Amino acid sequence: MSAPSGAAVPPAVLASPFWLLSDTWVVARRHLLRLVRRPDELLGTLLIPVMAVGMFGFVFGDALGTAMAVPGAEYRAFLLPGLFALTMAFGIGSTTVAMAADARDGVLDRMRTLPMSPTAVLAGRALADVLTAVVELTILMALGSTLGWRWHAATGFAALGLLLLLRMAFSWTGILLGLLVSGPEAAMKYFSLVFPLAMVADTVVPTSLMPGWLAVPAGWNPLSATVTATRGLFGAPSSPAMTWPAEHATLLAVAWPLGITAVCMVLALRRLRRLDR
Repeated sequence: MSAPSGAAVPPAVLASPFWLLSDTWVVARRHLLRLVRRPDELLGTLLIPVMAVGMFGFVFGDALGTAMAVPGAEYRAFLLPGLFALTMAFGIGSTTVAMAADARDGVLDRMRTLPMSPTAVLAGRALADVLTAVVELTILMALGSTLGWRWHAATGFAALGLLLLLRMAFSWTGILLGLLVSGPEAAMKYFSLVFPLAMVADTVVPTSLMPGWLAVPAGWNPLSATVTATRGLFGAPSSPAMTWPAEHATLLAVAWPLGITAVCMVLALRRLRRLDR
């Protein structure tokens, strides 16, 4: 809980876990309330994966299924976990733009003048992103159920945990980028870099169908690890594990996001301290 403006709060108190968690929730609540008042932002985030279900699942589904030697319905079951991960990745765009706007408009400067934990200023944004991702996954899973997709509840919640862990990593990446770019307009241009990362992965087609020179980086892509692991946990069709990353997908699905989060968190906090210099 933030103290009144101007109140002297000892640094030890600001660093306490209770104060950090309380301030993080205050900042997260601000972002969530803004999203409630502007639902078009959530709709825009969901538009890409919903259209991808229609295009890849039905327009190209039978052709891609034939290339994989499976029926179109089985390909759609293969596709959905990949689209869940793509949704987590595409969320980096809204995070980067919002953080860049807050930095340009002085919102971050105002927060830093308050007696609140500096970490909470950024962690609140990440928490809001993860909670928003829960809503996005719920909607997409409901859509998948209407298309006949079924998942194993016993291990499916573990798959959801891996997807949210991936979203947290992309959130902190977006926070860092938002603090580095000159403004929201520049942030939108960097969003295009997400598409190669999203497509050169085991999301829409298996890496076994890619050229050899492309299959190697695709196999080590953090998205591939999460998609491969979640397919197994959801009980969806998946390609045989022929490489080390595929055999250890669950391990990498945890290690990649945690590593990315740790690095981006440290760099983002360092950048936040240097904004006024």
